[in-house]
Amino acid sequence: MKKVLALILALVLTLGATSALADIMLCQNKVEIDGALKEYAEGYAARTGVNVKINTIGGSVSYPVGLKAEFAGGSEPDLFVIEGPSDYETYKDRMVDLSDEEWVKNTNSAYVVDGKVVGFPVSMEGYGLAYNKGILDKAGIDPATLTNRGALQAAFEKLDSMKADLGLDMVVSMVAGTAPGMTWVTGLHNFNLYLTVGLPQGDTSIIDKVLAGEVDEARFHEYCQYVALLFQYSSEDMLLNGTQDSQLAAFANGKAAFYHQGNWMDPNFADLTYDFEIGYAPHAFLPEDTDGIIAFTPSWYVVNKNGNVEEAKAFLNALVNTEEGQNYMVVKAGMVPAYSNVTIQPAGPLSVALMQWTAQNKTYGAEQYKLPDGFGMGTLGQIYELLASKTIDVDTFEQMMKDAIATIPTL
Repeated sequence: MKKVLALILALVLTLGATSALADIMLCQNKVEIDGALKEYAEGYAARTGVNVKINTIGGSVSYPVGLKAEFAGGSEPDLFVIEGPSDYETYKDRMVDLSDEEWVKNTNSAYVVDGKVVGFPVSMEGYGLAYNKGILDKAGIDPATLTNRGALQAAFEKLDSMKADLGLDMVVSMVAGTAPGMTWVTGLHNFNLYLTVGLPQGDTSIIDKVLAGEVDEARFHEYCQYVALLFQYSSEDMLLNGTQDSQLAAFANGKAAFYHQGNWMDPNFADLTYDFEIGYAPHAFLPEDTDGIIAFTPSWYVVNKNGNVEEAKAFLNALVNTEEGQNYMVVKAGMVPAYSNVTIQPAGPLSVALMQWTAQNKTYGAEQYKLPDGFGMGTLGQIYELLASKTIDVDTFEQMMKDAIATIPTL
């Protein structure tokens, strides 16, 4: 009898160990897809027997800081997100070579270093200055004309003069506050306008200068004037205290004509009621026409060599090569897929607007992730907030930004 009990106990322990080994954890940074991803993980577990814990770090919590805390605490994820060269340098010794994975042949957006694929592109993303076409129509503004800063300024001024008639609280719904954790909007995505707008895809001339501690004086001046223009026609409360949710609500409720966010916010739109057509105008900060919006691959899943490598690889392949995975990416999470074999089209308004621009090949790239770790959100973000709060004027903002950029080579 004792032998039988011992065998049963050994079997239970073995099965328990197998189950534990089969489990994987994914650390990711998109709070807007947290619910959809967890729902997909539940279905994946039911189909495969592999439990997938989703650990979402983002919103008001810095993902880079949170991820470092996970590793420091010993709970290393099997899969985690990187956002560019800085993250790659931090974690490159943990990354698994994914070059032979099945999904690689279906994308041109993998993260590749020295010919080796290490990153699975999460999605294609993009952003411009989203607009409520109904409000622009009532004001007699053609969004197709909003391709330089002069045109945008004239539109902002006209809308501002008609706020009462149009039911607007502000012209532009934008956030910039440190306390609600919105400095990624300014220090990363808005700053990227300076780095890429008007430049051909792959042109790194401006980011190269920034990394050397320098700016293009004329271009940077025009950019700073544009930031001041956006802030002028937003509201101070929204800028300093607004969250992603309150920013979106103002736009969806018709209280703002423009919205400074990207297509990653489509899942949030699905929970709201709105009855107007949405499009993207360029962030046209230059005097000359810049007829395009930002489109890029912002993040990649990587496999931790210290984790459950084979199950992590299987999870990634299922995202691309199963009906359930494709449905999750496009329908549930509202993402624009980075894979040629995924033919489902997104229905979210911002993703549809993004694809209209990409179909015309009118896009600019993203270089903000080449900034030193924490510099965009932590250093530049603080300066944007000073301008948003009217603590400094635009000339001081420009000089403080240049002074901060000048320190990059020493970081």
